[in-house]
Amino acid sequence: MVDSVAPHGLHHVTAIAEDPQRNVDFYTTVLGLRLVKRTVNFDAPDTYHLYYGDASGRPSTLLTFFPWPGAPNGKQGTGLTTATAFSVPPESLGWWQQRLDDLGVDADAPVAGSDQEVLRLRDPDGLVIELVASDGDSRSGWDGVAAIPFDNAIRGLFSVTMTEQQLDPTAEMLAGMLGMRHGQDTSDGSRFVMSGGAEGTAVDVRPSQAARGVQAAGTVHHIAFRAPDGETQAKWRMELIEAGVQVTEILDRQYFTSIYFREPGGVLLEIATDQPGFTVDEPLLELGQHLKLPPWLEPDREQIQASLPQLRVPPQPHEAG
Repeated sequence: MVDSVAPHGLHHVTAIAEDPQRNVDFYTTVLGLRLVKRTVNFDAPDTYHLYYGDASGRPSTLLTFFPWPGAPNGKQGTGLTTATAFSVPPESLGWWQQRLDDLGVDADAPVAGSDQEVLRLRDPDGLVIELVASDGDSRSGWDGVAAIPFDNAIRGLFSVTMTEQQLDPTAEMLAGMLGMRHGQDTSDGSRFVMSGGAEGTAVDVRPSQAARGVQAAGTVHHIAFRAPDGETQAKWRMELIEAGVQVTEILDRQYFTSIYFREPGGVLLEIATDQPGFTVDEPLLELGQHLKLPPWLEPDREQIQASLPQLRVPPQPHEAG
């Protein structure tokens, strides 16, 4: 019986890209996120794993990528997370619209949602990103290298959207097994809200008759929810297993530990711990500036580095000048 599983927000979203340099350029200099960790996919160490977030890479601010050079384009559809939304101050949405237009970014005009105005854009691989005018978000943005005024900076994740052939089985897992509250219904689907407050706690589920999506460049690989600590994560894992969910072992991801499982519609879910965080292997001021490997991959550093393309990372403000 699942009775205590209750993630307290989104931890991160991980997507697939094609060109790592293009990915770095877009998310650091266009959207103004900080590259907080340059590491590798621990399961395929010949590929980068790039983490973007706020100044320290706090949970609920993170969008991460596996950039596979030569990866084909994916196709949006059912069984995928089809939009990743970030929170921005309401008064900044017009500024963002002008900025994206000036930079030639593929973006739509803002539209009124059920509660907030939303600006939808697509990154160079076609990944759908939404900027949501969210009032009262107390998180601070990253006023780094992208010349984005602090008052306009992205605050962190707001929500994710899952597109499903059937709403009810996914809703049953989110509300029945993962402790989310069923929020409002709209003509597009249903919103489920975690207990961590208003910042980065929403999951939207939209039913669709579209064909099943194809996961490749420009699509989301998985979404991760927050567990406060390893003890809680382990307890939740056992409760999910007892409820009949196939869950992985607890995996060491260096900056958090993780468990993975799929919801009925096919979206890969993760529960990740808040700690130890990204300063465990490099100082706060140097985050993202160097290739970091977990201890078990350090013996292969020379071989791994030789297999990865060179990256030009924008200098941090304290290094510029």
